[in-house]
Amino acid sequence: MKREDLLFVIVFSAALAAGEVPSRSGPAIRGLNEALVAVAEKITPAVVMVTVEGYQQLHGNPDGVTAFGLRRGGGSGVIVSADGYLVTNAHVVVGATRIQVRLPSSSTSADHSIVRPPGRALAARLVGFDVETDVAVLKVDGEGLPFLELADSDIVRQGQLVVAVGCPIGLESSLTMGVISAVARQLQPDDRVVYLQTDAPINPGNSGGALVDVEGRLIGINTMILSQSGGSEGLGFAIPSNIVRFVVDQMIRSGYVLRGEIGVEAQTVTPGLAASLGLQRNNGVVLSDILPEGPGDAAGLKTGDIVLSLNGKRMENARQFHVNLYRQQVGSFATLEILRGSATLNLRVFVLERSNSPERFASRVTADQHLVSRLSILALPIDRTIGGLLPGLSRRPFGILVARLAMTTSGPSGALLPGDIIYEVNRQTVSTLQELRAAVEKQPPGEPIALQVERAGRIRYVELLLE
Repeated sequence: MKREDLLFVIVFSAALAAGEVPSRSGPAIRGLNEALVAVAEKITPAVVMVTVEGYQQLHGNPDGVTAFGLRRGGGSGVIVSADGYLVTNAHVVVGATRIQVRLPSSSTSADHSIVRPPGRALAARLVGFDVETDVAVLKVDGEGLPFLELADSDIVRQGQLVVAVGCPIGLESSLTMGVISAVARQLQPDDRVVYLQTDAPINPGNSGGALVDVEGRLIGINTMILSQSGGSEGLGFAIPSNIVRFVVDQMIRSGYVLRGEIGVEAQTVTPGLAASLGLQRNNGVVLSDILPEGPGDAAGLKTGDIVLSLNGKRMENARQFHVNLYRQQVGSFATLEILRGSATLNLRVFVLERSNSPERFASRVTADQHLVSRLSILALPIDRTIGGLLPGLSRRPFGILVARLAMTTSGPSGALLPGDIIYEVNRQTVSTLQELRAAVEKQPPGEPIALQVERAGRIRYVELLLE
């Protein structure tokens, strides 16, 4: 849209708000109207409603007995491939035992009613999710589905018009419009995830929906709002499409996200830090910690080093440094240009898989040896080798580690998470895959079972309803 056309739209909108209509409606407002209609027709067929079922603990039981009840919820999702891969938010589907996707109505008849019939409902499988970015990938059976390609979010500019599409509180294919308020919003200093901030109204249920530009290009996945009232107050946030693509590509290829690290902690240099620590620069990236005997330590990195560049790319902040390490191939070497005092050094550092990632065991499992189909997981028994990789993380010397989720049609979709350790099935201790499979297989379909699970250092019961 031309600059003068946009100015006319703004003036026209202001005049309408004041109760005055300009003498000419002109091509600008008609052009905007046609553009928005075209965007809606392009993107709404690929934006779906996601509904989930799961169990949650009930509180306030007068008998003091722990009880669980069925929880229903949902959000939105975006189809990103013709063969049925979808993107939504991890917080929408984590813990779900059933996931269903409802497609928009496909009625295109010229004489159809303005009220469309409901679209098809399809069972969805959880391919995987990434808590850090709040991205989840689902799969439905289908071919030739309408889909949106992930665009390049680096081209997004502050002030450009955008459209948000989703299913707020279950209202299918709802479209709102706004502008990009900020292109790289960090909610906390040195957060490793940045967001597109928009004032396009986003409400509960929009999570996982599409944020597109006026050309209909998918530039983000709506994920959250900041609000004092619980509704939209013009502070909406979307995960940029480039971050989404990084997660989705790995999820589809391997079912999990692999990230690299070099055993250092980095912080963004501020003028205050520079003055207090006597640094040579008042911007950039400073290394605040070096893990003993880690790759950075072995390469000769020191606390207080300023990172000038990583693999030849200038480093301006800690978030940029960590994200570029994410994308470095595990097992390769990264080249860091370091400022130490007045000396400039170039050091090669070996890149390891991030040690605290719950998905770090995914490469150790195969479907033919480690599948527990009724739970839709690939799992490992905790032996001396696996236990040695879980220092302080496993409360007991036995159990079954959930290495990754599996794409099966018979098991729950997201009640178990990578990194979970299963100790019991209905009070029966399990320490081998054979014992776990046997304990699960003997449960009749439709009957709930309770797994005793350790998650993030806390032991809890996870209730499942098996098919």
